[in-house]
Amino acid sequence: MVKCLLLFLALSCLAQDATYNQDSSSTEEISTDEEPQIPTETSETPDLDLEILEDSDAEKHEFQADVSRVMDIFIHSLYTHKDIFLRETISNGSDALDKVRYLSITDDSVLGDKKDLEIYIEYDKEARTVSVTDTGIGMTKDDLIKHLGTIAKSGTTQFVEALSAGTDINLIGQFGVGFYSNFLVAEQIIVTSKHNDDSQHIWMSRAGNTFSVIEDPRGNTLGRGTRVTIKLKQDALDFVDEEILRKTVRKYSEFVQYPIYLRVKKDVSKEVEDEDSQDEEKSKIVREKVWQWERVNENKPIWLREDVSDEEYSSFYKSLTKDSKDPMSWIHFTAEGEVEFRALLYIPKTSSSDLLRNYYSQAAPIKLYVKRVMITEDFQELVPRYLSFIRGVVDSDDLPLNVARENIQHTKILKLLNTKITRKILQDLQEMADEGADEDGFNEYIEFFKEFGKHIKLGLMEDGKNKARLSKLLRFYSTYNINELTSLDDYIGRMKEGQEDIFFIAGDDKAKLSQSPLIQKLKKLGYEVLILDDPIDEYAVNSLHEYEKMHLQNVGIDEWTLPEENEEEARKKEKKLKKYYYVLTDWLRGLIPNKVNSVTISSKLDDEPSIVTTGDTGQSANMERISKHQAFGKKDQSAYEPTKKIWELNPAHPMVKKMNEWANVRNI
Repeated sequence: MVKCLLLFLALSCLAQDATYNQDSSSTEEISTDEEPQIPTETSETPDLDLEILEDSDAEKHEFQADVSRVMDIFIHSLYTHKDIFLRETISNGSDALDKVRYLSITDDSVLGDKKDLEIYIEYDKEARTVSVTDTGIGMTKDDLIKHLGTIAKSGTTQFVEALSAGTDINLIGQFGVGFYSNFLVAEQIIVTSKHNDDSQHIWMSRAGNTFSVIEDPRGNTLGRGTRVTIKLKQDALDFVDEEILRKTVRKYSEFVQYPIYLRVKKDVSKEVEDEDSQDEEKSKIVREKVWQWERVNENKPIWLREDVSDEEYSSFYKSLTKDSKDPMSWIHFTAEGEVEFRALLYIPKTSSSDLLRNYYSQAAPIKLYVKRVMITEDFQELVPRYLSFIRGVVDSDDLPLNVARENIQHTKILKLLNTKITRKILQDLQEMADEGADEDGFNEYIEFFKEFGKHIKLGLMEDGKNKARLSKLLRFYSTYNINELTSLDDYIGRMKEGQEDIFFIAGDDKAKLSQSPLIQKLKKLGYEVLILDDPIDEYAVNSLHEYEKMHLQNVGIDEWTLPEENEEEARKKEKKLKKYYYVLTDWLRGLIPNKVNSVTISSKLDDEPSIVTTGDTGQSANMERISKHQAFGKKDQSAYEPTKKIWELNPAHPMVKKMNEWANVRNI
């Protein structure tokens, strides 16, 4: 217990991170109706002379013991992508803006003259630096020392040992220790910060054992807020590139509620005086490159809105998925309870060619956001594998995260998230199915099933918890209409009185199956038979066993009787016929002993003299065919033990009667 308390204290301090000890107080949309007052030059002028600062009387502080080990683990183990540093720094700035906005609700003087809440990003190729500036709450000198210089106040050793051993640390706060992700790319970090209660100070570190803090000799250049300047390592110089910075911001922070501006160089036209011109105006137009601020997160998170038009839904889908087609449908909902989140999910109009080919390695491309910051875009646990065709976003304010934002705890909350999303998708699919065809005969669900029906069948085999829901979404062809898909409920609605089984036949060609000798007598007696012509159909139906207490009966096996027959009378009749045809059946069985398990008399046939079926303990003929044609299947039947067949004879057929007479006369 004492050890757990020490660990909790250590992790609580870690959770403070470089978020400047700010709580995210609100996620309301920031109004951007007014044009922001974008600075015409960088926020930090004149430039800092870092060498002079480092040689000055700046206060030198040592990081707490074991900090170097901790940062080494953070840098090399917790983060898998270098571009994470920009996401974390922007998120910290957003947290600081949340805090100052919250304080301004009760005291508007907190904002002073700096009322615009914004984030600015700029780069300098010559200096190898990337800088992120926010107009948030800022930090005092004590805050800089406390929150950037001390990773944990107690229990550090235990924490380091736990991380080194790979232990899952599940007590760390929501945004972990994101500030230290900067050392993935940083040779040196300089943090300049101005809080209303203190003068402007500078914090510097090279990720060694020490850091320095000094009052900024330039005075108050920020007004209020924090500027993080990262001097890049040689292997991270890709980030002093305008396009890479723009793409990274849009990838992770596109929906941050505060405006994010990137300082870019643009060609502009300018009128200048032309002394050599013969015209009266003596002027000319020249092109020159100038630095300007460009907003890079103009897209709004439409999943937070209620009044979204169809055009907006389609436009967002196309920008999210890069699909040129409109989506088939979308699911927009808010979940409340133990875990709260908003989701906007899309069903594509068509299935991609590699969706099933990479079924076991492909996750649903659903982006997971926490407070509108993208955490991951390939998180496999959000929906089950059979729903991997779903696209969209899920955004939660209270998801528990591990040390890094990209490492999500596998907790009960995560399972609840998966359960709620899955059930909502299946619920909406059921509603789509219940709507049926429109006035023009178009049935949206049938179109969906033609594209993604295999996924529903895979779900039937993989998701036992939702088997009942998935079974209602199944569609098959049947002898009622071999050109239209039907549901199991509709089949039951057409069943004959007294019928207790749902009959089906499986194969690869629905036209041939509809004419199979196995079902002709059933059809003649008025029984409907489902036609399973997809290779996965029989697997799915076998995993279902029954539906609404109705047994699913494969007519390709021998262990079933016609519904019309009285069981007692049928047994007596079968016994007599077996005795009458014993000589013939015994002779036929002896002709091909390795091919058939038995030869018997059948009452299932109409006009056909005989059929071959499978015993109830072996593979059906269709399943054998599928197995043989799989990638690693053997074409040579002798390579594996085939299921022995049942040869069933029609005792009412003239040919069978004649053969029986001949066998008895010859006394075979």
